[in-house]
Amino acid sequence: MNEATRVPLDESRIPHDWYNIVADLPVPPPPPLHPGTLRPVGPDDLAPLFPSDLIEQEVCADRHVTIPASVRDVYRLWRPTPLIRARRLERALGTPARIYYKYEGGSPSGSHKPNTAVPQAYYNARSGVRRLTTETGAGQWGSALAFACAQYDIECEVWMVRASHDQKPHRASLMRVYGATVHASPSPMTETGRKILAEHPGSPGSLGIAISEAVEVAASAPDTRYALGSVLNHVLLHQTVIGEEALEQLASIGEVPDVIVGCTGGGSNFGGLTFPFMRERLAGRMNPVIRAVEPEACPSFTQGAYAYDFGDTAGLTPLLKMHTLGHGFIPDPIHAGGLRYHGMSPLLSHIYELGMFEAVAKSQTECFEAGLRFARTEGIVPAPEPTHALAEVVAEALRCKESGESKVLLTALCGHGHFDLNAYERYLSGRMEDHALPRDRIEAALAGLPVL
Repeated sequence: MNEATRVPLDESRIPHDWYNIVADLPVPPPPPLHPGTLRPVGPDDLAPLFPSDLIEQEVCADRHVTIPASVRDVYRLWRPTPLIRARRLERALGTPARIYYKYEGGSPSGSHKPNTAVPQAYYNARSGVRRLTTETGAGQWGSALAFACAQYDIECEVWMVRASHDQKPHRASLMRVYGATVHASPSPMTETGRKILAEHPGSPGSLGIAISEAVEVAASAPDTRYALGSVLNHVLLHQTVIGEEALEQLASIGEVPDVIVGCTGGGSNFGGLTFPFMRERLAGRMNPVIRAVEPEACPSFTQGAYAYDFGDTAGLTPLLKMHTLGHGFIPDPIHAGGLRYHGMSPLLSHIYELGMFEAVAKSQTECFEAGLRFARTEGIVPAPEPTHALAEVVAEALRCKESGESKVLLTALCGHGHFDLNAYERYLSGRMEDHALPRDRIEAALAGLPVL
């Protein structure tokens, strides 16, 4: 058994290319549709929101996309990230499993999100854009984009879901430190926000609402574009630096993963970790079980419909074929704000329909229990989002304990929880509640799906 605990990569091993899994899929994913014509959207339809480079990456069929030198230069601030063996957690569980985690919390904003925020800011700056608007759930994406915009001298305006804005005000403070303007969403700044506040003055908000607000502002100003932190193909493409590094690090110590686990909200962390391993499996070089974990309060994979739906609440985006709970769905205000999205990445949804990975849903308290166990053994306080993956890793490790199997388990610890201590305090004081989603709420939300 390999004795390495922390598997390094030197700076020269930062990937030179992002990996595009679309090139290796047996069936191409369904295209986005224009909501008016129901025809596949073209570059002109996306031009008001994205620069041409990102539009090209969104529809790209090439297996590899070169990472610009300027982006790799910023990546060097925190990449390559460490692959760490969780020996203390293994001992605490009494499992024969070998648990590895790719730690993304050492980035400037504390999560994996700068992996795509930096290239998005770079391509927008290169095209002459002066301001980017965006939404953020837990605040990880908003702070990452604020940091990235500071690197390329672009203004950044963020709509932060009100539930998370109230739960973790220091995330908004970090965005402002990096130079961003931050609004709690729904806000009085947009037509979308004003309408929702008039109907629901106490609305906790949702990622769908925040997306609508950011898109509305971006579409109305010629020097402004919109940036999305998950869901879209180009976002998952940028995140594959995680999996490419992990693949090389495991190979350097002679390990091959048996089970790969990642949390899923929109899908960027999960896709970034798993796509390079899916490539290896498709090529017959390994055969890991790959498992997505989502919150039971927002179970788009495990209980949603696979259908065309809007990516936002107001219906301003193209129609995306994805696993969805309906664009009008407002999730309960769980602490994993980054996983409170009504839909799932269309690319991941397509791959899930192809049977290339599994999905399970976890309760909030089970996830925080795993987060505490991890913090008390490995020393890192995880963000609420990756505690979902950790809960499944713990469950898998305990199954290995029962069976005596010495499996290699891999996950991505996609961010630290230093801004989430209020949530941990709520769990420790016994005040945290689970939010299992009743089927009637799901059916009511799905009743609003677009009729094609």
